[in-house]
Amino acid sequence: MFLYNLTLQRATGVSHAIHGNFSVTKMQEIVVSTGKIIELLRPDANTGKVHTLLTMEVFGIICSLTAFRLTGGTKDYIVVGSDSGRIVILEYHPSKNMFEKIHQETFGKSGCRRIVPGQFLAVDPKGRAVMIAVL
Repeated sequence: MFLYNLTLQRATGVSHAIHGNFSVTKMQEIVVSTGKIIELLRPDANTGKVHTLLTMEVFGIICSLTAFRLTGGTKDYIVVGSDSGRIVILEYHPSKNMFEKIHQETFGKSGCRRIVPGQFLAVDPKGRAVMIAVL
């Protein structure tokens, strides 16, 4: 017996959007999440269009998304809170054209519950801390 998962049509409603320098210094990019898909977009100032650099599907629902930069760093990282009860820090590698998981921490049970930490994320502007909260 084999298990096969195929999505025929992607979700189009954007649930979260963040901006930052994810690939190189001084190149603004946008990361959006549409349910279970994370997309890295780069606006082109010459043509006025937005180009998709990377589309990654996760097997879960993205509950929260934020960007942060370490103190003294030149590129931003992505913090993702998912319905699996985990917080994951992702880094974009332009040479491989993929997101790499830097750190993963489990905080609670699975499901997008309001009592599982990770529903709300806040980042210190100086890159010193990420606060993880729930209601």
